[in-house]
Amino acid sequence: MAKDQTRRIQPSIIQSDRDALAAIAGITGYTPANAAYTLTKLQNAGGAMDTAQETETQKQADADSARDDATAAEWDFHNAILGAKDQVKAQFGADSNEWQALGLTKKSEFAKPSAKAQPAAAPAK
Repeated sequence: MAKDQTRRIQPSIIQSDRDALAAIAGITGYTPANAAYTLTKLQNAGGAMDTAQETETQKQADADSARDDATAAEWDFHNAILGAKDQVKAQFGADSNEWQALGLTKKSEFAKPSAKAQPAAAPAK
């Protein structure tokens, strides 16, 4: 048995196991001493794995679809809010309390540009 049964098995190992199952199915007179490894139980385990993988694939597709739907809804909401901000600016102006209520800075509160001081001319030598 494997040490860490919480990690996924490589697809090449799964394929090797499928090949081994096919080979066991072709062995005439295969009767293991341990009843846990009969051909029927091996085939049932393989079928259960296939079903679980199919379920995983379907649920992953559902999750991907739900994520895409949520992303589209987020963008619809964001674009609606941007449009509403434009409407507030058009109706009340960029220096209004309504504009500030949206969490934006009033136009009059921005720092005024100041002239940069010119460096003093170096004395001639």
